[in-house]
Amino acid sequence: MAANRSKDYYATLRVPRNAKADAIRTAYRHMARKLHPDVNPGDKAAEERFKDVQEAYDILSDEEKRGIYDRYGFYSEQARQQAAGGQGHGFGFDGFDFSDLGRQAAGANFGDLFEGMFGGRGRGRGQATRRQGEDLEYEMEIGFDEAIRGTTERLKISRQVPCTPCSGTGNAKGEPPGVCRACGGSGQSQRMAGNMRFSVPCPECGQTGQVRTPCAPCAGEGRALAANTIDVRIPPGTRENARLRLQGKGNAGILGGPAGDLYILVHVGSHPFFERDNFDIRIEVPITPAEAVLGAKIEVPTIDGAALMRIPPATSSGKTFRMRGRGVIDPRSDKRGDQFVRISIVVPKVPDESTKDLMRRYAERNPENPRDSLGGV
Repeated sequence: MAANRSKDYYATLRVPRNAKADAIRTAYRHMARKLHPDVNPGDKAAEERFKDVQEAYDILSDEEKRGIYDRYGFYSEQARQQAAGGQGHGFGFDGFDFSDLGRQAAGANFGDLFEGMFGGRGRGRGQATRRQGEDLEYEMEIGFDEAIRGTTERLKISRQVPCTPCSGTGNAKGEPPGVCRACGGSGQSQRMAGNMRFSVPCPECGQTGQVRTPCAPCAGEGRALAANTIDVRIPPGTRENARLRLQGKGNAGILGGPAGDLYILVHVGSHPFFERDNFDIRIEVPITPAEAVLGAKIEVPTIDGAALMRIPPATSSGKTFRMRGRGVIDPRSDKRGDQFVRISIVVPKVPDESTKDLMRRYAERNPENPRDSLGGV
């Protein structure tokens, strides 16, 4: 990510500087959905803000990039490389600590040196560097049955793709890059700090050693926003809030860099009578008083269709039975969960006197009080 001093990434995502990763992710999702080109067709301002939000999330969602940004107020690949090889409290450069240099070489133009090292000025002159594209995240809703059995869904998204006129190179068609005169094609230029000379990334070409004629349609980035249709395979057993990764289906990289990934956040719809509990299925099944008293074999719905289940005599309402292997397939182990059936006794309305008389005689012959266990109620 090129250094950009003019942008406050925390302000872009509207989060405090001490925001946790979850808060940053939530803010990004909210703003990305609101500003997405699919939601705001033809709105260039929203499209630019969408790009700013993606750029801010790319930095703040990466612990290493965020650390460099928090410390120096911007991020660049050169800053990351120098930080990785640094001396702890100052950026190291060929074994030298720049914090010491500040004390030894008073009067040196460190602003120029710092800008040149981290590519700030070179980037400002329109010199892009090859880098990976941003990751994207979309939400998708599927049906209850589709989540259990698996399916393939077609998703329409807008994303950065390689620019057709320049084939992703960023160069104007038919014009190969020329050699940078400032550095002679080496990508390095010489700077003085006091009486010491240093090699730093060339500010004219951004360390590429080349001078490009930017492709007009993509402004020299080598990519352009386009509508895409992508087939997303939903594996059997997918759960609510599952996050699927489609490698290389995110934004195309700059100047032919590798593409980012596409993440799909899956939401699963509800079912009229099935309830999912991880890989188990739960259902409440009504039975008649006669079936509860005498016992019966009844048909019970399962995700595979109707199946017979035995109700033993004297079954009480609320009793739960397990049907082994009638649940959802766990895609990691290929094992199936179970189905749990909770019994609910439904008391019918008795419209005729003869039936009521039978119930009275039943009550006389069975005087047990089911509330005796409640302490004499």
